[in-house]
Amino acid sequence: MQRLSGNKPILVTLSGGNPAIQPLEPLIDLGHEHGYTFTIETQGSVAQPWFAKLDYLTLSPKPPSSKQVTRWERLDRCISYARGRAGETGPQTSLKIVVFDEEDYAYARYVASRYPDVPMYLQAGNHTPPHLADEIDIPGILNRMDWLIQRVMQDQWYAATVLTQLHVLLWGNKRGV
Repeated sequence: MQRLSGNKPILVTLSGGNPAIQPLEPLIDLGHEHGYTFTIETQGSVAQPWFAKLDYLTLSPKPPSSKQVTRWERLDRCISYARGRAGETGPQTSLKIVVFDEEDYAYARYVASRYPDVPMYLQAGNHTPPHLADEIDIPGILNRMDWLIQRVMQDQWYAATVLTQLHVLLWGNKRGV
């Protein structure tokens, strides 16, 4: 980390796949000793006690359009581990749902109602097929963003924050960037 950051403590983001399946506690402890800040983004299917050591934690459960089933007891455990033990301060925790359609939007509303004290972020999904990585549908993405913003406003869901998938706008579906 020090070599990559030029010996300047930075925010280290651990993501890709499911970083929660990795034994990251020693890395986090070592990094904290040197002034680094840590965040992970994970789908919330694997809970780790070391979540309490993170500075930031984003839980991004997969919506119905992903064809994956949310195991609520696992997501509950992730939230619980992030909160740590009584008297401890856990990471700043948030939820992020990628929304492709009305069913995903309803799912996001349910997740927010289940964890009302956890900030919720919504992102419009990217419908561009992966094999068309160089032909990203920017107008389509912006139209879905507009739909999502209008949908949130229609429901007066002011606790949700709608964001773009900036990496999609910049790089499309390219891997390794």
